Amino acid sequence: MQRICIKNIQTDVQIGESVCSVFLVGSAQKSEGRNGPFWSVKLRDASGILEAKIWSPLSQNVGELKAGDFIEVRGRTSLFREQLQFTIEALRFVEDPEELDMSAFMQTSATPPSEILAQIEECVDQEIRYAPWRDFCKNVLGDAGIRAKLLLAPAAKSVHHAYAGGLLEHMFSVAGLCLKLSDHYPELDRQTLFVAALFHDIGKLDELSGGIANDYTDEGKMLGHIVQGILMLKPFLDKAKVDPVLALHFEHLILSHHGEPEFGAPRVPLSPEAFCLHYADNMDAKLAQCREAFSQTPEKEEGANQEIAWSAWVGLLGRSLCRMPQTPKQKEKEKTKKEPKEKQCSLMGFFTE
Repeated sequence: MQRICIKNIQTDVQIGESVCSVFLVGSAQKSEGRNGPFWSVKLRDASGILEAKIWSPLSQNVGELKAGDFIEVRGRTSLFREQLQFTIEALRFVEDPEELDMSAFMQTSATPPSEILAQIEECVDQEIRYAPWRDFCKNVLGDAGIRAKLLLAPAAKSVHHAYAGGLLEHMFSVAGLCLKLSDHYPELDRQTLFVAALFHDIGKLDELSGGIANDYTDEGKMLGHIVQGILMLKPFLDKAKVDPVLALHFEHLILSHHGEPEFGAPRVPLSPEAFCLHYADNMDAKLAQCREAFSQTPEKEEGANQEIAWSAWVGLLGRSLCRMPQTPKQKEKEKTKKEPKEKQCSLMGFFTE
């Protein structure tokens, strides 16, 4: 079976050129159009995601197509509203996916997940001074079941950090943002905020299946990762003997980190720390979506004729995103060595510079 990766299709294949390859189906939806039924499909591999369409009459012969299927397709690239689109002209289902190299279809974080986890543990050692919080973090991260899942878990099905190691990336990034906010706003409870930021999405270990299909579990559909996270962490809070008021605040931070009920928050933020966590989480997710939207668009070198770059339509944000030219960086002037000033005696008898 032939393989050409999605990244090469997006960067090297000419518009109208025929392509044959095997892909993983990320999602598939059948709709009715003026010319008959059609399928909107997201094809995936380790290098990215490709929007594809199956038009009539081929669409009428595709009885079922679902996330997790492997299909061998022949099709052509085209431009629709100035965005790359792939039209599938023929397909067949791969009967024995076990013969495929799964690493070619599973995206993973740029930094190995084991390294991110080690960095998180080092940060816990540096930041946490309250012994119960330190015990809590070490017990959660040291749990064999949780640790094994963390090394493979995505942070979402498709929205942001949707790849193996993505959850660890997101956890560490949001925790880092909250530490910076604590530096700027010293009145915040730095340690409780940091711990909540680190584990705010831990329920996604049970909400999502991970792996090739990466779909919602039955428990994930019925409970959601916020409730699942509270249920998962409660025994660890009790075991570490965290002060009840701090534990209550921690649980509120988890429950309110989505901000508003319409976005899935069981409670709205009621403390300064809760606002910080909500906005840090939202910022990291949005910027990850921006990064993903332009992942296949190479940046121009500084000094080249730079133009505004527009992404493909991002359905979940309801807009296309733009990447603006960057302000030119000024070269640092060579620092001239200054002769040290002579020490002079002050009226108080002390030497000053």
